[in-house]
Amino acid sequence: MNKLKTLLILGVSSVFLLAACDNGETENSTEAQDDINYSEEVDYTITGIEPGAGITEVSYDTIDSYDNLAGWNLEESSTAGMLAQLDDAIKNEEPIVFTGWVPHHMFIEYDLKMLDDPQNTMGDSEAAHTITRLGLEEDMPSAYEILDAFNWELDDVEEIMYEAENSDVETAASDWMEDNQDKVAEWTENVEEVNGEEIELVTMPWEAEQASAAVMEQVLSDYGYDVTVTEVDPAILFESIAGDSADASVAPALPVTQGHLYDKHEDEVVDLGSNLEGLQNGFVVPEYMDIDSIEDLEPKE
Repeated sequence: MNKLKTLLILGVSSVFLLAACDNGETENSTEAQDDINYSEEVDYTITGIEPGAGITEVSYDTIDSYDNLAGWNLEESSTAGMLAQLDDAIKNEEPIVFTGWVPHHMFIEYDLKMLDDPQNTMGDSEAAHTITRLGLEEDMPSAYEILDAFNWELDDVEEIMYEAENSDVETAASDWMEDNQDKVAEWTENVEEVNGEEIELVTMPWEAEQASAAVMEQVLSDYGYDVTVTEVDPAILFESIAGDSADASVAPALPVTQGHLYDKHEDEVVDLGSNLEGLQNGFVVPEYMDIDSIEDLEPKE
């Protein structure tokens, strides 16, 4: 009996000892997480993309504007280089702070979050707009109706961008349309088909813009249009539509990124409004980093 009593006492003592150890380990783990100096671990460096890119310029402005970013640097690279560093960091669960934007397929591929920007130095959220040349509504009413109805979400365009990494944007757009027939039907409700009318779309040579152009090209083609898509720089895009050498675009980001070009040609184009809300630049980190704002970063001592 005494032996059994002794064993019971030892068993209970062991449980309390294990619980105490486990609680200590949890507290130590939490304290260790709180003690991580992410700023020091990333060497007070924002991983960036190409010199001269719009997001690169506002990143420099952001570093200059936040007192807690004193001593920080922006490491210019390329979009491909930045994505390679991000992939390495994620695989090793290491901290990284980098310039990012939505829409982009990296937000589907990885668990990421854009840091809050209390000073709004990275810029307001924008929208992609649909613009057409003057007179398109009268000349091509079916195309005009489809363009006017075109509207989708960030998840949609990012899905195409992600799939296009392993195929091509046309195939990815076709697959997306197959999976989202209800949405496409909303854009084309009561639209009359045509017979080979030519229409020229202009877009810009970037992934999100290529994705939206690929979808619009296929929708218009399905309704009988002979569609040409031409990639140009933003200034030429507006000039071509204003000068009637192109018919429409679903690419311009307004009111900021291409706002100055829209202001210049406002009376020479028709703005059908936004087709994609939530375009945004920012500093981005992996979800496993326990920070939520640019102000959570620390200055270099």
